[in-house]
Amino acid sequence: MRDAHASLAELRARIEELTGRPGRLSEVLDVAALSYRTGIPAETVTALLEGRRLPETSLGDRVRQRLDFVRETRRRPDGKRYSLDELARIAGTSRQWLSEWRRSGLPSLEHADRLRRHFDLPAGFFTEDEAEALHGALQPVLGELEAKADPLAPLRTPGFYRLARRAPHMSPRKLQALAEWAEMITERNSADEDGL
Repeated sequence: MRDAHASLAELRARIEELTGRPGRLSEVLDVAALSYRTGIPAETVTALLEGRRLPETSLGDRVRQRLDFVRETRRRPDGKRYSLDELARIAGTSRQWLSEWRRSGLPSLEHADRLRRHFDLPAGFFTEDEAEALHGALQPVLGELEAKADPLAPLRTPGFYRLARRAPHMSPRKLQALAEWAEMITERNSADEDGL
């Protein structure tokens, strides 16, 4: 299995290249949002973005910390914090079992998965180490940055290539219609992205 820190370092280097901010990703990226998504404390996210290697935490400590993190950061529809009884109901277990989970850091996979799904948390939320979790949260960020760096990337699809290969056999009128269609599509996508 590949070292999670090595994978994160490669991803970080690519994001630094695209942002032009080597060693300063914590100034460019939304650390609070990454923390919220991963269950990792913001100061740990910042340290990992800076390339620091942190002491490894035990699985039990990670699970316990992330359960507490969920309880602190996810709110009921009325804005109040979930009680242990409510979390136990969501997990499909008893309050006593949930309290034991908090002490031991060893949940059943079924109960942990119910909580994860209820709160729309990424797979591995409770168990991934910090580098793995941050790597997963940074993947969509990298995708967005690459799309901005190469605005034609969405057009590089097999369907578009098939269409381009037919272009030499199209009449000037059909080519003009195709160009107008492509222009209309790209303008509409730009307007959607700008919130219009």
